[in-house]
Amino acid sequence: MIRVLLVDDEQLVRSGIRGLLGLRDDIEVVGEAAGGEEAVAMIGALKPDVVLLDVRMPVVGGIEVLRRVAKPGPLPSAILLTTFDDDEVLLRGIRAGARGFLLKDVSLERLADAIHVVARGGTIIRPAITERIERSAERLAAPPGGWENVETLTPRELQVLRLVAGGYSNKEIGELLSTSEGTVKNQVSAVIAKLGVRDRTRAVLKGLELGLI
Repeated sequence: MIRVLLVDDEQLVRSGIRGLLGLRDDIEVVGEAAGGEEAVAMIGALKPDVVLLDVRMPVVGGIEVLRRVAKPGPLPSAILLTTFDDDEVLLRGIRAGARGFLLKDVSLERLADAIHVVARGGTIIRPAITERIERSAERLAAPPGGWENVETLTPRELQVLRLVAGGYSNKEIGELLSTSEGTVKNQVSAVIAKLGVRDRTRAVLKGLELGLI
């Protein structure tokens, strides 16, 4: 059973999502928060497997929630709920540790699939917003030192990075590429090292910024 916390300042949105998830017997909504400060407290108290987190909320928005939660401990697997009307906010969300994005009018099938993917450590980057994120990345300044020191990925490492961006686990990638899960784990580690990042989510972000995905 995957335990989910809903965070959105709109009661109607929370009710709609809760109603959808109530149709599933493998996902349980363990709590609802109507604001960011309440969400930070509930994440710490409930320890949910997945947090569905609204980007835009009064006072404390979704990205700030992730930043606050990250200070005392590990981040939960979070999916940002968005209307993707602000591309740079989406990139900041990834940098803050979000594992993906969904539209608020998402279907039950898509919502459930996304929850399962991030619960097992995957990343969801909805194809509909990938192009917007790439365009936004081009407008953002590169970090100090630029990207010139990034090592070149092999064709297989690039393939693995793209599958990671699609939300596939190491086991699933191994099955798709007809290789062992251990080999995929090593390839993911190599991608992370070459891109100079510290985890899978940031590897996807950097891949987008470099135009690799």
